[in-house]
Amino acid sequence: MSEHEREHPSVVGQNGVVGLVIDAALGAVSLMMLLPLVFLISNAFKTPPELLAWPPTVIPHQPTLDNIVSVLRETPLFRWIGNSLIFATLSTASIVSTSAIAGYVLGKFDLPGIPVIFGVIIATAVVPFEVYMIPLYLNVQSAGLLNTWPGLLVGYLIMSFGIFLVRQYVMTSIPDELLEAARVDGAGELWIFLRIVLPLMRGPLGALAVLAFFQAWTAFAWPLVVMTNKETYTLEVGLALFQTGFTVDIGRLSAAAALALVPSALFFSLMRRNFVRGVASSGLKE
Repeated sequence: MSEHEREHPSVVGQNGVVGLVIDAALGAVSLMMLLPLVFLISNAFKTPPELLAWPPTVIPHQPTLDNIVSVLRETPLFRWIGNSLIFATLSTASIVSTSAIAGYVLGKFDLPGIPVIFGVIIATAVVPFEVYMIPLYLNVQSAGLLNTWPGLLVGYLIMSFGIFLVRQYVMTSIPDELLEAARVDGAGELWIFLRIVLPLMRGPLGALAVLAFFQAWTAFAWPLVVMTNKETYTLEVGLALFQTGFTVDIGRLSAAAALALVPSALFFSLMRRNFVRGVASSGLKE
């Protein structure tokens, strides 16, 4: 406790009360955010009558595995999950790679036209994907890439925000003196990028990987128009099959969504640890 705090104990008490109020508010918001997830998992184990009961129950009175068994028997759920994993993994690898290279070049190289190129990249970030989805679809169709991985990935290979994120980090957190010292020692640009710059960018690249993965994992409109074969559906498109024009199969939809949470939760947990380690080890000590 500082001397000021010892002389003014009332201030310490007020800070403690404010801290408790903030913690309580954050806890309440966290519970509100978890409530839909709790009901999703709960609905996966409910019978049809209990799904329609009011008020809804949090814990099923008669838990059943019928919804899960029906989903696994009647739908290619694991194929949809596999398709989404392949799509999200390839998209994430492409976005992280292109963002790292472009962000480094735009942030550290004084080349002609760099400001113009960066301005164009930022301008494309404010254009919704739906605006150019139809022209992109026509190009994919004319190239014969419907129901193919290249056709699906073409809209998710580059992220403008990722380039912006890496560029800002490179400009503010990687000193020019470090790169110049490596060049004086005879290091080439490729060696500097791979051995110096990339290790220092583990933090922002880890965060970008999470954003890129879940952008592709939750994509719906583009996979819906490009992949027209049921066997090539991604998870989001497959889950939409449980809803028709007049009804929603809540039990089976909840069961499929609950099973689909497993790989995404595992990926987030893995990248969260890598992200924390990357931030902790990315600083430069004088």
